[in-house]
Amino acid sequence: QLQLVESGGGLVQAGGSLTLSCRASGRGFSSYSLAWFRQAPGLEREFVAAINWVGGTTIYADSLKGRFTISREDAKETVYLQMNSLKPEDTAVYYCAAVPKPHYSTEITWYDYWGQGTQVTVSS
Repeated sequence: QLQLVESGGGLVQAGGSLTLSCRASGRGFSSYSLAWFRQAPGLEREFVAAINWVGGTTIYADSLKGRFTISREDAKETVYLQMNSLKPEDTAVYYCAAVPKPHYSTEITWYDYWGQGTQVTVSS
């Protein structure tokens, strides 16, 4: 079992930056692949970024490459999402997700554990 708690969301102006954190509690964090998804009002949840349990391989949604960076710090049982050059269309609830497998996926159904989400609002 793994519990995930996101933090770091808030209100930011377009062009600004935010760093989201997702702290895990439970055993074996280093053996989980991790991901961030987001869901805007009225839209389906969509993939943002993922990192495998080795920590060396990452993947991003094509539209977000170059602006968002996912990283993990296993000693702190935390995964991060650094978001730069934010746009109003980045406004959404951001969720972290985890799966006890060595490989990530862009599919929602791949992940077994989810946080409650943190709101990010980007004003124009």
